[in-house]
Amino acid sequence: MEDYAAKGDEFEKKAEKKLAGWNLFGSKQDDAADLYDKAANQFKLAKRWEKAAAVYIKLAKWHLKMESKSDAARTYVEAANCYKKYSIQDAGQALSQAVSLFLEQGSLNMAARYCKELGEIYEQEQDLEKAMDFFERAADLYISEEVSSSANHCKQRVAQIAAQLEQYPKATEIFESVASQSMKNNLLKYGAKGFLLDAGICQLCRGDVVAIHNALERFQDIDPTFSGTREYRLLSDLAAAVDEGDITKFTDAIREFDSMTRLDPWKTTLLLRAKNTLKEKEEDEDDLT
Repeated sequence: MEDYAAKGDEFEKKAEKKLAGWNLFGSKQDDAADLYDKAANQFKLAKRWEKAAAVYIKLAKWHLKMESKSDAARTYVEAANCYKKYSIQDAGQALSQAVSLFLEQGSLNMAARYCKELGEIYEQEQDLEKAMDFFERAADLYISEEVSSSANHCKQRVAQIAAQLEQYPKATEIFESVASQSMKNNLLKYGAKGFLLDAGICQLCRGDVVAIHNALERFQDIDPTFSGTREYRLLSDLAAAVDEGDITKFTDAIREFDSMTRLDPWKTTLLLRAKNTLKEKEEDEDDLT
């Protein structure tokens, strides 16, 4: 490891020496860039991530000075990959720089890719508002590039985070929109029922019985086959349980569905919220009697 680090230091010093006497008519700038790249690779081999990231930042700034924005953007991505090993905040800043440069260059697909990655980074850090913002930006960019499947995936992430933040109307609207888009594609339409289930769960969290029943009718308009699915039956049973204030019925419906189709953590969390809301309502009614 020390040998790799020593080589990294050596390449970095050579690069800086090249730049100290560079001129526009020589190839020293290209040599320096190559040496910086070699230095960063040696630091990565030595697992000296902080040193590697610092060299990549120097190289990115050099590319900008030489007005090579595409190279600078790619180098900021390399820096971000190193920062991820020890500083998520710095990784986010480096990727944001890369996204800005990709946008300037008109590389919208690359910008979308790294907006999505930024969303994942901030979601991991529990900065949900910022994560949602980057997923929304990624979705918009994918739409402009007509990459529908990636756009829908990012929209789904936005809706899931919105629901986590108790922004249920926004989450419901997005899930329904993605379901509608899915129905227009023969390869994706079978996934529509899953998005409608997610939208229905968001409605359940609101605790508005009328809104839940209206949503079930609307879902049938989006997917005419929905009423024959297990997802519809679950939502219908849960809506009836909410209407009747029956926690046991609510729990049994979830248990039956989960025994055949495992509920993911997101659905489980939201259904628990809905159940707690129902329980609080029951307790309030008991206090009044």
